[in-house]
Amino acid sequence: MPRLAVFPGTREQTIAVVRALAKDGIPYVPRGAGTGLSGGALADDVVLLGLHRLKRVISIDAANRRATVEPGVVNLALNRLVAPLGLLYAPDPSSEAACTIGGNVAENAGGPHCLKYGVTLNHVVAITALLPDGEVVALGNAFGESQGYDLLGAFIGSEGCFGIALDVTVKLTQKPQAVRTMLADFTSVSDAAHVTSEIISSGIVPAALEFMDGATIRVVESSVYAAGYPADAAAVLLIELDGLASGIDADQEAVRSICIAGGAREVRVARNDAERLRLWQGRKKAFGAMGRLAPHLVVQDAVIPRTRLAPVLARISEIAAARGIQVCNVFHAGDGNLHPNVTYNADDPDEAERVHLAMREIMQACVDAGGSITGEHGVGLDKLGYIDLIFSPDSLAAMCRLREVFDPGRRSNPGKVIPIHSCQEWKATPASR
Repeated sequence: MPRLAVFPGTREQTIAVVRALAKDGIPYVPRGAGTGLSGGALADDVVLLGLHRLKRVISIDAANRRATVEPGVVNLALNRLVAPLGLLYAPDPSSEAACTIGGNVAENAGGPHCLKYGVTLNHVVAITALLPDGEVVALGNAFGESQGYDLLGAFIGSEGCFGIALDVTVKLTQKPQAVRTMLADFTSVSDAAHVTSEIISSGIVPAALEFMDGATIRVVESSVYAAGYPADAAAVLLIELDGLASGIDADQEAVRSICIAGGAREVRVARNDAERLRLWQGRKKAFGAMGRLAPHLVVQDAVIPRTRLAPVLARISEIAAARGIQVCNVFHAGDGNLHPNVTYNADDPDEAERVHLAMREIMQACVDAGGSITGEHGVGLDKLGYIDLIFSPDSLAAMCRLREVFDPGRRSNPGKVIPIHSCQEWKATPASR
């Protein structure tokens, strides 16, 4: 539980609060909508600084395709605002109806369409940042390359440890002329995984390429989010193409042919926006549908080379069987961003321990395949125990030194991203003095 929750309503109030906290050396946790999945916005015995009231859209420059917003602006709200201008803000986390731009910046959020359009880092050009000591600094440049070191890039994805974004200037993207949404179903998980690589290696880069296994399909189809997925499929690929109207039909046929040659039973194309939205609803509401199976849900996140999807998915199945747990896989296949999810009862100590052990084994399998422990959800609290799988003590010490530049007192979102003992050990070395 936080010691205190503060909800400033203006930029000026936010600055005043942070400066007051800095004066007395009080730690705090910045929080947006709380949709993060790694515990990054959890506040225990510190001040919780809620930023959801900072939701002004400061400016929209359609001619230059830029928008400047406060951190509490919700992704979907921004997209609805710029849609009549023929524009969109491309990052689209599954929580886009609730998550905020400030939270996206903290986590470097992606979403299904990051395969083609990139993550938050690729769409933010400038930030006015409030550092933990109360200083306000400008990072980046709205209309050109910044000179010197890329401090903007360091700030994005820092999970609130480097400070707060008071305002964010983002790129807006022109809406594509044409969109095709396809669903390919397979009787083999391995076939679906191999087809993912075949599509990308053909030279076609879909806007999105999503994977759902049979367990996920059946959970979705038995819920209020039923999308018409084939309940007997071992896996489906949800593929979205977009671009110029003149070439999209050829790309659609090429992707269909690759899927059929790779073992797909059927490739269905959405005939209208209603069908397209229904297919996407099932994917984006899959986590919610899983909530019906058990009291608790682990939504895990890792990334691997997409050419390693088949063997890693097979290894996850082996781990699940050995530990006696159910894993539902639903993820961004195009860039190898896995989400192996486990439903369980955390009040059952034996089951909770088996899930804990399985998660570490799955993370180890991803690292062994050349991947990493997070693709988009961040480290937060959830993955502190996996940091040793990918970072050496020297690497962690370098991160501690970088954090000291922005937050010497380690008061902004303390205990997140880097294990506290790592920074304590670094502070004790001669190199830190």
